[in-house]
Amino acid sequence: QRDGSYHQGTTWGWLIGHFVQAHLQVYNHPELARSFLLPMADHLQDVCVGNISEIFDGDVPFVSRGCFAQAWSVAEVLRGWLLTNKRASP
Repeated sequence: QRDGSYHQGTTWGWLIGHFVQAHLQVYNHPELARSFLLPMADHLQDVCVGNISEIFDGDVPFVSRGCFAQAWSVAEVLRGWLLTNKRASP
């Protein structure tokens, strides 16, 4: 049952890095792209300090689910943050 629910409106945390990268390539607006990362950065202090959960509900309030410490989700948030900093630098 749980495996099927992964594909029913669930949001995967690791996709944020790819979204931020695509947004930067299309709009070249690093401040706006970084704003998409802020809720994920806040989550780093919520469930398991220093980690991002595996999945989130697709609807408000975006409750975290699945594994509470997913390394590739953390990596993609950090990668997105670095991408926005590179674009913001002169």
